[in-house]
Amino acid sequence: MRIIFVRHGEPDYANDTLTPKGWREAELLSQRLKNWAIDAFYTSPLGRAKDTASCTLKKMGREAVILPWMKEFSYAIDDPVTGRHGVPWDFVPSFWTPQPEMHTMDHWTETNVMQQNPEIAPKYQEVCQKLDELLLSYGYQRDQLFYRTRGREERFMAGTVAPGNVFTATLDEDNNAGPVIVIFCHLGITSIALSHLLNIPFPLLVHGFFMPTSSLTIVSSEERWGNEAYFRVQAIGDVHHLLSGKEPVSTAGSFVKAFQG
Repeated sequence: MRIIFVRHGEPDYANDTLTPKGWREAELLSQRLKNWAIDAFYTSPLGRAKDTASCTLKKMGREAVILPWMKEFSYAIDDPVTGRHGVPWDFVPSFWTPQPEMHTMDHWTETNVMQQNPEIAPKYQEVCQKLDELLLSYGYQRDQLFYRTRGREERFMAGTVAPGNVFTATLDEDNNAGPVIVIFCHLGITSIALSHLLNIPFPLLVHGFFMPTSSLTIVSSEERWGNEAYFRVQAIGDVHHLLSGKEPVSTAGSFVKAFQG
């Protein structure tokens, strides 16, 4: 299975839509996606995500299913260092890194700053649950910290060192088959979803990785041992469509100028 997360184009947050540049990004993105074999499209209910999706959907003659739980994870807190009132990330390093709970899957929602907003912990759990329900509809069932494929024959793939220290990288062609879905959403909620898929605490992902506007983050399930599957990132924040279209990479959401190479 392959999941493609698309961050919306450069946003006009005041009107929950796209800036003129954001619309150019969405159009370049649609040119990139239009010939891909995609099984299903999904979108956040927010206008900037739906507008970004609209260019691709119109070009492909498709529709998207709205996922209310994939709206931006913008449950506001008051930053005790800067006084900022807003999203529950973008903390200065000296504040969040010394807190052991911020580095754990199970306890980052229990920190004092996160507990300011009683919605954060249950909404995080809701996203994890709803994501698992979506994956289950494609035959991937959560088993502790990984997934099992349902309704598929158990198999063992040659992709490791074989007897005699001979490395075999032959892949079963069927392993590359499977559903491909695209989810148009947001930076924060993508980090929440990746946190669950990869078992990496949300604060580490959202502070450690930047996904520019209209970028693609692609994760694929690797199924090479029995009916076990684990999701692995193939690309994060990919903006090839912008670079090839000579459209500058937006700095929206970053505290440094985005790399333009």
